[in-house]
Amino acid sequence: MSWSMSAAVALPDETMLGIVREKRHFALFTHYNPDGDALGSLLGLADILEHAGKQVICYLEAPVPAIYRFLPGSGRIQTDMERVRDFLRSAGEDGACIALDCGDEKRLGLYSEEVLKYPSLLVIDHHHDNPGFGDCNWISPESSATGEMVFDLAQALGFFLSPQAAECLYAAISTDTGSFHYAATSSHTFTVAAELVRCGANPAILANKLYNNYTLGRLRLLQDVLSTLEMYEKERIAVIRVSQAMLERTFTTMEDIEHFINFPRAIHSVRVAVFLKEREPGHISVSLRAKGRCDVSAIAVHFGGGGHKNASGCTMRAEHMDEVRDALLPHLVAGIRSHKKKV
Repeated sequence: MSWSMSAAVALPDETMLGIVREKRHFALFTHYNPDGDALGSLLGLADILEHAGKQVICYLEAPVPAIYRFLPGSGRIQTDMERVRDFLRSAGEDGACIALDCGDEKRLGLYSEEVLKYPSLLVIDHHHDNPGFGDCNWISPESSATGEMVFDLAQALGFFLSPQAAECLYAAISTDTGSFHYAATSSHTFTVAAELVRCGANPAILANKLYNNYTLGRLRLLQDVLSTLEMYEKERIAVIRVSQAMLERTFTTMEDIEHFINFPRAIHSVRVAVFLKEREPGHISVSLRAKGRCDVSAIAVHFGGGGHKNASGCTMRAEHMDEVRDALLPHLVAGIRSHKKKV
């Protein structure tokens, strides 16, 4: 493949490149409740490494969400940590771990402390607030998605990119850029996407699988969720919510709410969209999506979460979603008003 890398693209250092070249056994991890970027990066890198002659195992603490099971290689993902332990024991000094798209070590989930103890832990991520919790870290906030970084890694190493890997990485980039809508989308993002199409990714087929795959239950759930819409701060803040009762009534799960937040975010006047999700009694997860220069990552960090400037989240303990909304609103209003003054 002929490829000219832009001088502005941040690349991993020689230490990371050397480890990926030399090691032969890799255990790949990503964050719990994985999104398209997490899974696409995980599966894409696994395919790339295997074509380079490596042995690879991929781990998630829960099965792949149904919406992403079409991704090539999704059936290979292990949910049994003991298999990962056996794999790394057998590998010995020839083994390494790679954490993909994890903004901090806690996002690794149940076995985060164990993963941190493994030698040669590499971190590949594009969250700007990532502290760099690995032995070797490549943090690139300028990248639109971790999938974009995996592509750059493969190119830097001269590794082969199969059509299957191209599909996974294209899905990763498409989902984490909001179909190339978000501010982090750069000219390099489009260049990478074009190369992935050249390598075998089909944008039309992938878009249908990612965005046109509603079940009847999911459509009814969307109807319920949109009926909760509340507007604040002169219609610049939109809040929607989903409860366990809604899921039960529509015979759906939390997997079915993927992309729902894009609907309130699409309202012309809205600067920040908020999605409150009752994952279990007393635990409310929050997704924040902003437009333009409005930064919601600081608000997410304030409540123990994190993420990107325009896409962040956190989890809060509360009996009612109204409590979470009321705690968030003053911070959101202050953020919007502060930004307006600067402009």
